[in-house]
Amino acid sequence: MSSFYIGLGSRINCNIFSYDYSGYGASSGKPTEKNLYADIEAAWLALRTRYGIRPENVIIYGQSIGTVPSVDLAARYESAAVILHSPLTSGMRVAFPDTKKTYCFDAFPNIDKISKITSPVLIIHGTEDEVIDFSHGLRVV
Repeated sequence: MSSFYIGLGSRINCNIFSYDYSGYGASSGKPTEKNLYADIEAAWLALRTRYGIRPENVIIYGQSIGTVPSVDLAARYESAAVILHSPLTSGMRVAFPDTKKTYCFDAFPNIDKISKITSPVLIIHGTEDEVIDFSHGLRVV
């Protein structure tokens, strides 16, 4: 993703802060839901404390599974905006599309957290997405 972010930052003339999830890329640890939330919290705290970036200057971006920690963070902190690229409603709803409610064991419950976001939200989702069906992008709003 780094080449995409470098190109994006150059095209729109902004700084981009990116991080690896636990167990991905160069990061150690295990790729668990709990660690996804801890990873984005650590990134947020680094932006705020180490780099002195104010929330009103941050646009939170997440793509596919990356929308899960992004929604969680945005539900807890105000930011300039939130961009969700191919968001999923929840883990159960990806595996079982007819699922209508969130069960206690349902991982990644974006659909239950999205309403807590007070920042402006942009959802981008392709109609031919073969990983996360387009219907998820329609349902998270």
